[in-house]
Amino acid sequence: MEKGYTGELIFDRMTESLSEERYIIDDLLLQVNNSYFQLDKVIISKDAVYLNDVKYHEGDYYIDGEKLLSVNSGREQKNPVIQLKRSETLFRQLLQNLNMDHLVRASAVFVNPEFTLYQAPIDQPIILPTQVKRFIKELNNTPSALDKSHQKLAQTLLSMHQTKNPYSTFPNYKYEQLEKGMHCRECGSLNTEVDHYDLVCGKCGTHERIEKAILRHIEEIKVLFPEIKITTQNIYDWCNGKVSKRTFLRVLKKNYKTVGKTKDVYFE
Repeated sequence: MEKGYTGELIFDRMTESLSEERYIIDDLLLQVNNSYFQLDKVIISKDAVYLNDVKYHEGDYYIDGEKLLSVNSGREQKNPVIQLKRSETLFRQLLQNLNMDHLVRASAVFVNPEFTLYQAPIDQPIILPTQVKRFIKELNNTPSALDKSHQKLAQTLLSMHQTKNPYSTFPNYKYEQLEKGMHCRECGSLNTEVDHYDLVCGKCGTHERIEKAILRHIEEIKVLFPEIKITTQNIYDWCNGKVSKRTFLRVLKKNYKTVGKTKDVYFE
């Protein structure tokens, strides 16, 4: 998810250079004929509506039939072209339902310069990292004076955006089920030790100042369990006693507001 978000940010910066009149809509979740589909970036221009599925894959890949495979591991990844074609079909159906007539051009845009696709089929709607700047340049070189039909399309798409994806899943979890400890900020390993003022990962060797590590774990428990009060004892238990209670108390007093008195004190 982080890599996907990074890819979208890169493509956002590139599309900021687009001139003339265009409507650009990000992260649309639409429904048509009881089917949901998501669009990373929709660019409404005079000549066409561009549907862009932005990818931040890294490494060497090749396509075998409808499979996207890693050269090094042989593992199969989701082929974005398959999902893109489904989204394009549903988007055309949506336009038909709205009695709107616009040319639609869909592309899977790979923006990571460390991505290579061997034997890339030229008949597939794929824009490789070496082609992205050219794609933006060609858009810029295409005159785009929008009319009321383009404005109506943009407003309609925004009004149809679904704020909640019914197919998104969030795992059920309980406090008692989760393994406690202080995990590495880089690799997530719980194989960590406190060395003077640092939390040190025994797996990847990452060092992190202990105060920052404690704050990170406090925010973590606030997100996972908003009903749990932030107390010295609760944070001590969550971090599995990696650091003394005195250290936790010092960090809490320095960075949070104290609420209550004596044994009932907690922090916000």
